[in-house]
Amino acid sequence: MPTPLRRLPHRHPLALAVSWALLPTTVAWAQAAPSTVPAAVAASAAPADAAPAPAETTPDAGLDLGRIVVTGATTARSKMKQSVSVSTVDSEQVQNSTAASAVEVLRAVPGLRAESSGGEGNANLGVRGLPMSDGGGRYVQLQEDGLPVLLVGDVSFATADQFVRADYTLDSIDVVRGGSASTLSTNSPGAIVNFIGKTGKVPGGAVGMSLGLDHRQQRIDFQHGGKLGDKLYYQFGGFYRLGEGTRHTDVTTENGGQFRASLTKELDDRGSYVRVSLKQLKDNTPTYLPVPVQLDGNTIKQLPGIDPRNAFFINSHFPTDVVVGADGHSVTTHPGDGLGVNVSAFGVETQLKPGDGWTVTDRFRKSVINGRFIGLFPAGSQPADYTGSTPVFSAHIFNTSLDDMGNVFNDLRVQKELKLGDEHRLTLTGGLFSGIQNVAQTWYWNRYNVGLTGDGAALYDNAGNPSTEPVGDATTTWGGCCFRSIDVRLTAVAPYAALTWERGPLSLDASVRQDRQRGTGSQRFGDAASGGSWNPDRTTAVHYTADATSYSVGGNYEFGKSLAAFTRFSHGASWKSPDRVIWDERVATGVDPYPVNEVDQFEGGIKFRQSGLNAFVTLFNARTKEGAGFEVTTQTVKKDSYTSQGLEAELAWRLGDFKVAGGATWTHAEIDSGPNKGHTPRRQADWVYQISPSYSFGSLEVGGAIIGTTKSYAQNDNQVVLPGFSVVNLFANYELTPELLLSAGVNNVFDQLGYTEAEGQNNLGNNPLYIARAVNGRSAKLSLRYTF
Repeated sequence: MPTPLRRLPHRHPLALAVSWALLPTTVAWAQAAPSTVPAAVAASAAPADAAPAPAETTPDAGLDLGRIVVTGATTARSKMKQSVSVSTVDSEQVQNSTAASAVEVLRAVPGLRAESSGGEGNANLGVRGLPMSDGGGRYVQLQEDGLPVLLVGDVSFATADQFVRADYTLDSIDVVRGGSASTLSTNSPGAIVNFIGKTGKVPGGAVGMSLGLDHRQQRIDFQHGGKLGDKLYYQFGGFYRLGEGTRHTDVTTENGGQFRASLTKELDDRGSYVRVSLKQLKDNTPTYLPVPVQLDGNTIKQLPGIDPRNAFFINSHFPTDVVVGADGHSVTTHPGDGLGVNVSAFGVETQLKPGDGWTVTDRFRKSVINGRFIGLFPAGSQPADYTGSTPVFSAHIFNTSLDDMGNVFNDLRVQKELKLGDEHRLTLTGGLFSGIQNVAQTWYWNRYNVGLTGDGAALYDNAGNPSTEPVGDATTTWGGCCFRSIDVRLTAVAPYAALTWERGPLSLDASVRQDRQRGTGSQRFGDAASGGSWNPDRTTAVHYTADATSYSVGGNYEFGKSLAAFTRFSHGASWKSPDRVIWDERVATGVDPYPVNEVDQFEGGIKFRQSGLNAFVTLFNARTKEGAGFEVTTQTVKKDSYTSQGLEAELAWRLGDFKVAGGATWTHAEIDSGPNKGHTPRRQADWVYQISPSYSFGSLEVGGAIIGTTKSYAQNDNQVVLPGFSVVNLFANYELTPELLLSAGVNNVFDQLGYTEAEGQNNLGNNPLYIARAVNGRSAKLSLRYTF
């Protein structure tokens, strides 16, 4: 992640570039000054590296309110002029969040809840009180350079963040909450999170190495970009790592890396260009799932020997897990491989500006995606047929083959700007998004007895003898529910249109989108009756269609260079992933309508800036109506309506060498229907906050971040409380030379125990166990980076 330690005129611009991914527990520095245009424009609604709208020059304290952004908008304007709530993950936010994954950095964005305690993937994302009724990010779309990573954000065992990595090639992240996100992308009424890559317009390179100080991990990052010839630019880079992650084990659970490259040719001086991009990601990382805990009344307590901050039940005691593949044959897998992802992507981005106010932009990307999700899920207390003396719990191994999660997306946009007079113009936009998303997975979950003695993944048979074999196969796990193969192709077509009217300090805009989706394919189940393979009598042909209309209307008024206000109303829609819905055969076959989730939002806010102080404050109100969906871990169907209202605030203050950035979100959310009517939605805290101070002493900069939340409830019944907690991170950076930077950082300095989710008891049938997932315990890293 880029951004400068401080402005040093004698240094090459890239001497300040450091990727937060190289040192997840410290800080990332930028290659470009605040409020620069290319990072925001390069991969958004009107991406252009050449001849962009000029960035504003009013002094900025850290929120980059003068930065030109077009993510989630149709015209390239500064944050002060946009009628949406938009944040940029820049140096201040990355530094103070000390993120350990691509999504964890989003904890610094007000209004966005990033539960990234699952490791490099499998994160849960919520926004503005919209419900986290299932895993993933149902109302949040993750993008890379303006196109979706996945069409849907809540696919079981394949959330979009699993296929995104942050390294030296990442330039910035734009986050648009609410607003026109409903109409300018699919499945994103809550937010768009756009990861924007470098393009080579700023020449130079960097290489760095990092080392875990209290855990086994080594990583190397690199990047280089520059000019090849007349108006021709290149960029390439990536990373490779090897280790075990922050939770100790005796097997290598981290092994892999990423390579990205792009080539950009400017076609004229008006901003026309063609860009070709490549991405290859092959990575294995540990999967951190909930661990056993106990309840004291409605309070979560640790079990002896099981520390939720570092417990991990996969090691050399658990060498293999034999499953059945989609072809019906046995497959030997290795639990230590954890979350394995393979992504090969090719993209072409073209922008043409023939003149007379016309702009034509097309973005295309094809991604081949597959992998495997392996994680151990505690599913019950000691089995009734267990006769051993060593205490155990019953665990299901979530062993899911991601047979095909590939996709093809294209977004074509045509825009015409009409100048109606001095400071008076009308911009008309028409576009067509189309895409294909494959959701092909094979589930086969064996059952094991795992020791409750704090000795890692010690496995036992039903007589209490050490073993490496399961005590039950997928035909018996949870009643055989999840011996399952899904192969569904989603086809999406979405025409959209927008207009923006500007006159002096006032701008008004409106947009509409018509989403049409079709699902075709099959769903199969296996059972003991078919000899432990797929049962042809339990096969369903999937064929359904669904559509929805979204619209948004907003306006912004600048009272001066230092103050602006906006307001907006939006209606948006999203679809649950088919794996969560086609359990219902009537829906799978199109007899009953496919459930569509609808969100209505009203928001209004102010933006204020002076040389030493920035503020961006937004009031919001959201109403959500969800369609029915099945959650595997609780074995329940969830279908409710919700209301939320609140306030999100971003603030930044700078005084000489001291700077501080912070944010807070207050949310009052309520369930409006069903047996839990009037309750607070699960895992929704009243307050979430972040504060990140830092100070420079010449060549040394030190700082920290406090990220906290008040209490919330584990489930919608509001019985079990997840206590409030705050995590403190610290970092220090020292310039050995202008080109050589030494960095050290500690994540969760005080080893705080903080629960992000919990479930259990009656939800898990006749053998109850309570489980919870917590943030990782304390970890420290050291990094050395050289820029050239």
